[in-house]
Amino acid sequence: MQKKLPIIRIEGLTKVFENRLAVHGLDLSVEEGKCIALLGPNGAGKTTTINMILGLVIPTKGKITIFGQSLSNHLSTIKQKIGVAPQSDNLDPDLTVLENLIIYASYFRIPRHLALKRAKELLRFFALESRHNEIIQNLSGGQRRRLIIARALINEPLLLILDEPTIGLDPQARHLIWDRLDILKREGTTMLLTSHYMEEVSRLADHVIIMEQGKKLIEGEPQALIAEHVGDSVFEVERDDFDLTILQKELSGCNCTFEIHGTRLYIYTKGPCPEAERLSLRFSHVIKRPANLEDLFLRYTGRKFVEG
Repeated sequence: MQKKLPIIRIEGLTKVFENRLAVHGLDLSVEEGKCIALLGPNGAGKTTTINMILGLVIPTKGKITIFGQSLSNHLSTIKQKIGVAPQSDNLDPDLTVLENLIIYASYFRIPRHLALKRAKELLRFFALESRHNEIIQNLSGGQRRRLIIARALINEPLLLILDEPTIGLDPQARHLIWDRLDILKREGTTMLLTSHYMEEVSRLADHVIIMEQGKKLIEGEPQALIAEHVGDSVFEVERDDFDLTILQKELSGCNCTFEIHGTRLYIYTKGPCPEAERLSLRFSHVIKRPANLEDLFLRYTGRKFVEG
């Protein structure tokens, strides 16, 4: 069976703004039906990468291929097949909920009767059907975010780009959006996601890329990366007088790494670690938990590890 071409293929993508290197030699591939997440601290190059994919920023060098076509040669054709939910709220405040969708559909030259049918389906899907005649300023933050994603789907895109889709929302509103994105994933929608919420990425992403200072640090399937680079479990110990030399000696027989950040000790273990178990018994404030994506993120962008 012939292997399908990736929806997005990026090779050696670089962008320099005056004297600032925003993205450096990025390679990226997004398979059909998958969700890939770009992670990184502010200034890592995520937004610049998205803007180059959308044709809003011209690369300094490198190649972007989307749907098997060169972006530089087929930009207008490619953009017809992409849906974008930006981080900013750019809904038209002078229009109603339904009108925002209908007007946006006209940019894709969708006939009005089809646009109306599609808009009503999307409002129902995102639990906004009862608000279709409301003006935008009467919507809550969560309702606006759902409408922005609904608008991104009006053209039935082959690729959905989500830039911080639940930023600033309360947990209930975030979970409602995640539920809908889960359904879209099961239906085969290909997604490119940026997010600062590790829970969001853990739930939605099949593949993650962690970036810093414009470079790709690591990529892969989230759980596999956590197991390989962090471990199985994390011990968090609260204390203000850790002795690094003693810690290294006591944990020398343990397959683990550890770090000290302020008054907190983090021990990352791979498999059973009796040394860490015994050490934690000496302290009154100890939490043992499974390793997670945030640990991986901090491993590569935050704090330096010390080998046990």
